[in-house]
Amino acid sequence: MATPVRRGMIIKNANSRPVEIGMISRSITLLPGEATMITAEEVRDPAVRKNLQVRAISIVRPVTKEEEKAFRKELEEAGSVQG
Repeated sequence: MATPVRRGMIIKNANSRPVEIGMISRSITLLPGEATMITAEEVRDPAVRKNLQVRAISIVRPVTKEEEKAFRKELEEAGSVQG
């Protein structure tokens, strides 16, 4: 059986106050209602998982291959390279 390919996700702040997520790779702050992209590796980060469990953030949708490629390039240029 083939191993599924993991993809990044677009997450959104579901709170009425800012949410800070201190991941291993980087930290992000989301304002109420704000959405951002995270990589496949970040989806599995304990800080992301915790915020999903308490419903501080929600998953909007998986990213497309093209979005993920562009986002990884953006992170690389910003110096936030990940596995």
